[in-house]
Amino acid sequence: MGTRERTAERRARSNRSTLLRLTLITGVLLVLVLVGLRLMPGSPFASTAAAEWGEPAGPGGSSATTPGRPATPTPTPSPTLPALSVAPAKVKINKDGWWNWALMDTRTGEISGSANMDETNPTASMIKAWIGADFLRRATEKGETPSDTRMNQVSIMIRDSDNNAAQTLYERNGGTASIKRLISICDLTDSSPSADGGWSRTALSARDTARMGACIADGRAAGPEWTEWLLDEMRAVRGVGNFGIRKAFPAAEQKTIAVKNGWVDRQREQRYTVNCLAIGDGWTMAVETRYALDLGYTYGAKICEDVARQLRAAAAAT
Repeated sequence: MGTRERTAERRARSNRSTLLRLTLITGVLLVLVLVGLRLMPGSPFASTAAAEWGEPAGPGGSSATTPGRPATPTPTPSPTLPALSVAPAKVKINKDGWWNWALMDTRTGEISGSANMDETNPTASMIKAWIGADFLRRATEKGETPSDTRMNQVSIMIRDSDNNAAQTLYERNGGTASIKRLISICDLTDSSPSADGGWSRTALSARDTARMGACIADGRAAGPEWTEWLLDEMRAVRGVGNFGIRKAFPAAEQKTIAVKNGWVDRQREQRYTVNCLAIGDGWTMAVETRYALDLGYTYGAKICEDVARQLRAAAAAT
């Protein structure tokens, strides 16, 4: 090969090498341009790029994720509960003696009340609501159907506050063991059986009484078979025991509120004990009182009613 041919061949190889480098550079530049377009906000390629990285696609786009990477959930707003017919308030009672109160929202479990709502008071007949519930639930647990006689005892114990029926059923429940079950089943924190083992001196706080009411309302106390029956009996309380909390409500609403009140004149201590339990729609309320014997039981009954009136007024004002 002559000198001229060799020179031409070198020139050709040089040209091919230059063309190859230019082709490679052009390809790299094209890739960079495409990537820039995919990542540029507003670019038609941006949605795909964002989806590959698990990022929001931008206005009008959809959010996607790579496999194995969860999408960020959209928070669900908490539902707003409807207002109750009663609401917490700063209660003022201008009367002598001792008293406390508690209000429970049974939908949330929130309890409000007086500063001393954890202090206890002897229950008197208010505990009969639990005695009836405990008897009925245990009958179901044993696979027994209570006789008509026993059911009548539960009924008159609740409606008429019959003490003989209460004593009979309390003994069948095991006495103090029944109160221990109350504390356990209804998650009470302040209360205890009486020192002498009797039902009327069971020590319950207003806060625990509201919890007991919730326990009756939700079926833990009497069990699913008997809960509505027991609540209906409590709605049917009559005569001298029909006082207190539900008297603060309109007549039509009173019929829907289940109650069990307790009242006793303690001659030994020379004082009256009056307690009130009410179970309404979405709430339970308890008021406890004790004061000088000569004031009579209507004095305590009025305190129960006054507390309820103020809690009703607070609800109406919101």
